[in-house]
Amino acid sequence: MSAAAVRFLQSLAIPEGPSAGKSVRLAPFQKQFVKGSLAKNVSVAALSIGRGNAKTALSAGLGLGALLGKIDNQPRREIVIAAKTRDQGRIAWNFVEGFSRSLPEETQKRLTFRRAPRLEIEFEGDGGGHVLRVLASDAKNALGGAPTLALLDERGHWSRDQGDALEHALLSGLGKRGGRALIISTSAPDDSHPFSKWLDDEQEGVYRQEHRPAPGLPADDLESLLIANPGAKHGIGSSVDWLQAQARRAIARGGSTLTSFRLYNRNERVSGETRDLLLTVDEWLNCEAVELPPRQGSVVIGIDLGGSASMTAAAFYWPQTGRLECRGWFPSQPSLSDRGASDGVGGRYAEMSSRGELSTLGNATVPVAPWLSEVMRHVEGEPIAGLIMDRYKQSELGEAIDRAGIRVPLIWRGFGFRDGNEDCDRFKRACFDGKVKASPSLLLRSAFADAVTLRDPANNMKLAKARSTGRIDAASASVLAVAEGARTLARPVKQGRAIWA
Repeated sequence: MSAAAVRFLQSLAIPEGPSAGKSVRLAPFQKQFVKGSLAKNVSVAALSIGRGNAKTALSAGLGLGALLGKIDNQPRREIVIAAKTRDQGRIAWNFVEGFSRSLPEETQKRLTFRRAPRLEIEFEGDGGGHVLRVLASDAKNALGGAPTLALLDERGHWSRDQGDALEHALLSGLGKRGGRALIISTSAPDDSHPFSKWLDDEQEGVYRQEHRPAPGLPADDLESLLIANPGAKHGIGSSVDWLQAQARRAIARGGSTLTSFRLYNRNERVSGETRDLLLTVDEWLNCEAVELPPRQGSVVIGIDLGGSASMTAAAFYWPQTGRLECRGWFPSQPSLSDRGASDGVGGRYAEMSSRGELSTLGNATVPVAPWLSEVMRHVEGEPIAGLIMDRYKQSELGEAIDRAGIRVPLIWRGFGFRDGNEDCDRFKRACFDGKVKASPSLLLRSAFADAVTLRDPANNMKLAKARSTGRIDAASASVLAVAEGARTLARPVKQGRAIWA
């Protein structure tokens, strides 16, 4: 089946762009996807690749082949192109329409194109009744259908509720006739997205192909750019020179420009919403250092006490040198693997544990007094400037501090707009001024990826989660510690007074 599909695709002519009119020649990564997606016993194929690598054109060509019976010769075939909006679906439909112009004239006469009330293409040959149609992300449009092939275009950027409902409706319909689903997109913003789970979770009958570089690399790193854009070496989509030029421009502009470049062109899993992020991925990466400054001077400890489901974290900050260390804790039940599956992050928690960034303590909840003792042991022998905590749990923490026998200055802060605005602002300022240096930490990277700020009418901000299962406790503890450290440095040194006898 895959060999026939490749022959059909390479019999077509490119409908648009600089190479319009030339014969289609599939690149190795495209042949790999065609072979994998059409393999026996495969019902779902997921492809993640950078923008501009002809993933929509490839799937549209397969859709045309399915319509004409070149891939599947069932009677009354039904091919569905599902997209977030009708205009997005029109892009794939236009590719199908453009490819059809290179078909033999006799075949073209049997094709009927409809643009209203919905985008459709009907093929009257081979018994007739074969149709390709476009659906926007509304599950009601898919109910009652029995597609033989479904193309889910840019699945990583559909709205959660409507997108999930349409996906479920299509997949259940495919089961009626043994159909296949091709799910294509650039990376979703996070690991918890359904498209990310298609790529991360090994499942029977699912083919996965992901072109995503390792995280944390410079945006203009050539090798990783080519991983996300394999078509650049074969004249497909953006050229290598253009990608590098855009990367340099994104680095120079920073902010949302750089984040968008990482999401769409480098195919990284970073949030496209940059307005409310506490720190963008690149802003935090600037705080990471291979060689940390020394533990010098007094240490400020910020802590965030979680419950049974949430994480408990402590951050240790030395204001004189800018050194930041952070550790997290979970209860032992459920296990880190089960908790990672529940939170939609796969094996991330287990990896944090292997790196020494995350530990388990207690059974169903983290016992507060023993945990505080572990926190203090981490900086045993160091002068402590203060223990910074959320006053929301002041009673519980106060009792535990007494039981643990901790005798250090206690500072209570709130996470509302009053204290939160100052703490977030001081933290961001310290990061931008190069006064925060931490080792590369998966714990902190994950926390800042989920840490956003909410603003009141007066533009004051406070820390919040980007998603319900996000774990931002390490970020919260770091904000408390660094903000207090900044206040410590800003206070004038008290001078002794002369006393006259």
